[in-house]
Amino acid sequence: MTKIVVIGNGMVGYKFCEKLVAKNSNRDFEITVFGEEPWPAYDRVHLSAYFSGSTADDLIMAPRSWYAENQIDLHTNEMIVKIDRDQKKVISHTGHDYDYDKLILATGSGAFVPPIRGVDKKGVFVYRTLEDLDAIIDYAKNAKRAAVIGGGLLGLEAAKAVIDMGLEAHVIEFAPRLMPRQLDEAGSNTLQSKLEDLGISIHLQKNTQNITGNGRINGLKFTDDTELPVDMLIISAGIKPRDELAKDCGLDTALRGGIIVNEFLQTKDENIFAIGEAASYQNMIYGLVAPGYEMATQVVNQLANAEVKPFMGFDMSTKLKLIGVDVGSFGDPFGEVEPFKPIVYENKNSGIYKRINVSLDGKRLLGGILVGDASAYNMLWQMTQNKMPLPPEPEDLILGARGGKEAVGAGVESLPEEAQICSCENVTKGSISNLIKNDGVTKVDEIKSCTKAGTGCGGCMPMVNDLLKHQLKAMGKTVKNVICEHFDYSRQELLDLVKVKKIKTYNELLDQFGQGDGCETCKPAVASILASTWNELITHQDTIQDTNDRYLANIQKGGTYSVVPRIPGGEITPEKLIVIGEVAKKYGLYTKITGGQRIDMFGARVDQLPDIWEELINAGFESGHAYGKSLRTIKSCVGSTWCRYGVQDSVSFAIQVEERYRGLRSPHKLKGAVSGCIRECAEAQSKDFGIIATEKGWNLYICGNGGSKPQHAQLLINDVDTETCLKFIDRFLMFYIRTAEPLTRTATWLNKLEGGLDYVRDVVVNDSLGIGEELEKEMEFMINTYACEWKEVVNTPHLRAKFKHFVNADEEDPSLKFQEMRGQKIPASWG
Repeated sequence: MTKIVVIGNGMVGYKFCEKLVAKNSNRDFEITVFGEEPWPAYDRVHLSAYFSGSTADDLIMAPRSWYAENQIDLHTNEMIVKIDRDQKKVISHTGHDYDYDKLILATGSGAFVPPIRGVDKKGVFVYRTLEDLDAIIDYAKNAKRAAVIGGGLLGLEAAKAVIDMGLEAHVIEFAPRLMPRQLDEAGSNTLQSKLEDLGISIHLQKNTQNITGNGRINGLKFTDDTELPVDMLIISAGIKPRDELAKDCGLDTALRGGIIVNEFLQTKDENIFAIGEAASYQNMIYGLVAPGYEMATQVVNQLANAEVKPFMGFDMSTKLKLIGVDVGSFGDPFGEVEPFKPIVYENKNSGIYKRINVSLDGKRLLGGILVGDASAYNMLWQMTQNKMPLPPEPEDLILGARGGKEAVGAGVESLPEEAQICSCENVTKGSISNLIKNDGVTKVDEIKSCTKAGTGCGGCMPMVNDLLKHQLKAMGKTVKNVICEHFDYSRQELLDLVKVKKIKTYNELLDQFGQGDGCETCKPAVASILASTWNELITHQDTIQDTNDRYLANIQKGGTYSVVPRIPGGEITPEKLIVIGEVAKKYGLYTKITGGQRIDMFGARVDQLPDIWEELINAGFESGHAYGKSLRTIKSCVGSTWCRYGVQDSVSFAIQVEERYRGLRSPHKLKGAVSGCIRECAEAQSKDFGIIATEKGWNLYICGNGGSKPQHAQLLINDVDTETCLKFIDRFLMFYIRTAEPLTRTATWLNKLEGGLDYVRDVVVNDSLGIGEELEKEMEFMINTYACEWKEVVNTPHLRAKFKHFVNADEEDPSLKFQEMRGQKIPASWG
């Protein structure tokens, strides 16, 4: 029996054990594993989840019982201090020695700490282990301002932890831009703007000279003589390979660190292998989990006499979500390998930047960068990896089809069978397809269990989902569109379960019909379902809401919020105008008339919100729901009241419609309009539902929208009276709420709905399903149970108490900075 000793029980060390166990059916190997930490291997990729509620047990990759069941001798809290290559032994800090036939060095890396004066002061931490995180959380209880040194992947993950702890966050980066290894200047600027909108201060081209304070940190001093007062510092400036054991026993190491290995991951000692971040192949250290897993696979194959694929380097493309912002970098993002033509889309308003590099002959995709919207990452990466042909207009890959054209380009069905779907586990399209076709697999969880796809970084899951749906459809099977891995139900099914079982909370739904702890996909979706069903105030379940819903206001650039009271139909009295002016003046708010005929007030601190709302409510205003996936506005022209062309009173009808549907929660935001004649001054045909006056009554249009992909609404019914028009809007909205997927606008819903407009007309107007009366009753319930969310917070002390900047203090945020423009204040970082 071959004795295998593994030094290091991190993610790569664990993956090596898992793969060797799978090959060890004949019990040919005796496996012993050593880890310095008290826990078994845990998920370092998702460490930041520790700050938002996850526990150490949640992050553990396998419990101790797994090691025992697979006859692995696991030693935690035991450090190997010496390797005796002559005797083929390893010696631990306890003095015990252990024999090996083959030794696997999976020692990983430690945090790189720059040589800064004062780095040993209290309040200075690295961000690497669970013990580090526990220490950070404990110290943060008495801190208000924290800085992170490092604007790369690790640094920005640490910044998320700072935000999650409720502290003022600063990121210090030596380079002139964030994530310099993954993003170009424009992409980095977009990411920086998005992070600043969340209240994170970014300090670029800063070289920290000294950590100030008398034994305890109180600030940072930079080489340009500027200073930054902070209470704590997290250093996350990179990694250094743990190669000290290898050096001490005479193995070769690289100049920049790392144990030198050949293409078979062998060191100069044929019985010792190095994998993961400790290994240096051709002077390259691979700091991502996927190449570490590939290294583990190839060493296991050698030990088990299976087919071996030499390790010849690894594609470092990556997709991740940084503090809620999608970032992707793939192929040759900077165009360093061969000449190229760039295609760039940049929308500073929405914070989206996309760049693809196309070969000079226009036939191949070489690489690219995505910030703010990385939904196309998987397919773009596949096209790069598999040298797939580009569509006639390559810009369609990042802009989508335009001008009514059908989308042209590759989908998952066009990928070759050998295309790598999951890079972490090297799972191909063919292996997943065969699993579905030959083994009867019909669920994503089953694919994950059988192939391990999606169990690493998780970035491949959208493509795994697409492949499952495509393969099942190709086999003639019904495809079930589940909301996420925690609920084996579609949104529509969950909505029905909530209604039938009278479920009122997320935890209750998760306990009865879900699994795990939930995620950022299902929590807001369930919050929307609960609100759409019971019409209860979202402040009662604020922890599962998106930020805007949680604080009943839109977070804006610089970390302040906007206040948008409802102004039905755009009609407002002089008295109410005066109140808005007085409130804006009192709290120093920037004011602007919106495109939806409302007045927006910007620059409110979170602690000011209830006070502002109280003054507005006392003047007769209520929440305008500008923050919610709900009805926003019903725009109107002046109609027959003032206009010589008007044929109906559009203002009165707009007010009636807006007050009828105010607060209605839906899968996406809703906008409407009422025009008093066919001149269409209220632009009703660009709304989710639009009403246009005729000589005989009203024409009702549905499923239009503006935005980045405008779509005209389509005529549902013409020349109906007011009562009939409202009845059909009731039915239409409730049918949409029942059947649409999360975050799907009415236009997209209609485009994907089988039967399209004709089907909707049959259901809504002709009542073909016999549910018309039921839909009307559901809407009547919503109307009768409406309550203003702002008023609820103002009048409920424990809800009002949640509106403050710091969880441990009542002070205002000192980092909020403003400047003047045209007589009003704007964020200092504007533009």
